[in-house]
Amino acid sequence: MTDTNVPAELSYTPEHEWVRKVGPTTVRVGITDYAQGQLGDVVFVELPEEGTTVAKGDEVVTIESVKAASDIAAPLDGVITEVNTVIVGNPALVNEDPLEAGWFFRMSMADPSELDALMDEAAYAAWRENMDRIYGKAEVIVAKQRHGATGKVTLKFEPTITRFS
Repeated sequence: MTDTNVPAELSYTPEHEWVRKVGPTTVRVGITDYAQGQLGDVVFVELPEEGTTVAKGDEVVTIESVKAASDIAAPLDGVITEVNTVIVGNPALVNEDPLEAGWFFRMSMADPSELDALMDEAAYAAWRENMDRIYGKAEVIVAKQRHGATGKVTLKFEPTITRFS
């Protein structure tokens, strides 16, 4: 994996989120350099409310770019303890500094051992390389998904199986 910053002190999800342990039971969450590059210029971020209890996989952040909109899922079970309101007023920070100033939220982990199930830097790098091998230089498409009674439309990124020579 080249052209993206993958610090060793972070943990990673297959959805290209990073998790930084900042205390015994507290983590900070954002998206990887690779993810912000795939999104393009970020123009809007909607963050969860502090005090919200979340389960791993719950959609907690909505992010919109010039290409599409996407929901960011909670990487662990816990409670949102702080949100980065700076990126609401300046969403470009997600592109400019995704690993520091562009973070989304802090959370208190319900079970700190869940952190062990996330990928370390080497595993994330290998996972990304395998995905590139499987899908080639993945072209990102947008899929619309309508949520039941709310009628909310969520746009998700899905790689196509297109190979580039």
